[in-house]
Amino acid sequence: MEITDMTPAEERVWRAFPRGENVDLRDQGDADPARGADWGPEQTVRATVLRALLLSAPQEDGETASLRLAGARITGTLNLQYGEIEHAVRLSDCWFEDVPVLYAARLRQLNLRGSVLPGLEAATLRVEGVLRMSGCLFDGPVKLGGAQISGALFLDRADIGEPPPGQPALQLNHVTIGDGLSAPGLRTRGEVRLTGASVAGTVDLNEARLTAGVGEIALDAETLTVEGDALLREADVLGWIGLRGARIAGRLDLSHARLVNPGDSTLRASSCTVGEIWLRKGPRPEGTLNLRRAQVDVLFLEPEVVPDEVLLNSLVYTSLTPHEPAERRLAMLERDGEGYVPHAYEQLTAAYRRIGDDPAARLVQLAKQRRRRGTLPWYGRLWGHVQDITVGYGFRPLRAAGWLVSLLMVGSLAYALHHPAPLKADEAPQFNPVFYTLDLLLPVITFGQEAAFAPTGGYQWLSYALVLTGWILATTVVTGITRTVSRQ
Repeated sequence: MEITDMTPAEERVWRAFPRGENVDLRDQGDADPARGADWGPEQTVRATVLRALLLSAPQEDGETASLRLAGARITGTLNLQYGEIEHAVRLSDCWFEDVPVLYAARLRQLNLRGSVLPGLEAATLRVEGVLRMSGCLFDGPVKLGGAQISGALFLDRADIGEPPPGQPALQLNHVTIGDGLSAPGLRTRGEVRLTGASVAGTVDLNEARLTAGVGEIALDAETLTVEGDALLREADVLGWIGLRGARIAGRLDLSHARLVNPGDSTLRASSCTVGEIWLRKGPRPEGTLNLRRAQVDVLFLEPEVVPDEVLLNSLVYTSLTPHEPAERRLAMLERDGEGYVPHAYEQLTAAYRRIGDDPAARLVQLAKQRRRRGTLPWYGRLWGHVQDITVGYGFRPLRAAGWLVSLLMVGSLAYALHHPAPLKADEAPQFNPVFYTLDLLLPVITFGQEAAFAPTGGYQWLSYALVLTGWILATTVVTGITRTVSRQ
């Protein structure tokens, strides 16, 4: 392209490129890129001029060429498909008439900070440095699937409009980022797709507003790999978050986040591996929390933010914080959508034992037996009630002693007021109501009283009741002790 074919604005850009000089066209007109469609010729640059500049412009010895343009109205399609651009490109606070096409292009660095675009076609793009789209306003979808970015990807305060039906608003599936994904304050109106992506640093979505709709995918990050943290502090998500099979080495932080997807899962983190999950200091999620088969080192989960339904089957965690009484944690297990899940009780018991809170661990195990009782047939439920009343399934052994003392007092008083007749008057020992009652209550030990005396009438029925009660107490105590020993 000859320089004589260019407008004064284009000529200014062309001459500045070989020396990497800044060209700011806002000093001649409007500075707000949102009104870029109304900018005049003094701020207008054709996309074909920029393409020719990047692909074939002459160099100057001793200078580092780069495109540094701000405040331009770029008309036509900036098509750099398959192009190899050896220069840094900065098109900040610009207005684009058409969607830039960067499919499979290779750039040293790309900066679109504060620009307004109808969308971006940049699948399999390769950037050797940083890709910066901070504060950009996209009217349509941003497609970066399969892109390879050696540095960081910046989308902080970017705003992405609603995509066509069936398409994600932000497509980052299978992207490889050599540093971090920085997108605090990101706004999207559709799905953010991060499936299969790999991020060497941290994914920062703090204060993001991800709006997909009830029952729709807001953030699809299945099999995502993050070497740092995944941060969604104070995020507002309408739709569900999918993290199935993801691996996050650091912290998944949902502190102060608002998760809304009533009638469906709001967080699907099944089969994922996470260093820490933080769900705290925010409103209770409106939807199901699905952590089935997940593996977590630290689960920071406040009872106040546990939703009405959870799925915890096969969830494995090492530590559960903050430390709360067992009664507050048991409410979470009772909300499991699969009903009675033994594994969830065992995990909670193990968490309490690791920190030395044995009373809380026993209370969880007692709650487990009571919950299990509801799954048994009628005779199993009946025997369960007997074990619960008598010894608390072995977790409250002193209760058996209380029953024994009470029955001993009743029997001793009754037989002290009415001595049973001896079977053989000349051979019977002196009657002792206390030891006679003990003979009836204790199935194994004998004091020689029971065999020597024969009560009649109602006292005979009392003796039968004491004998039966003694056997029940003995059986439940043995069962409880066996259960306790087997858990050690």
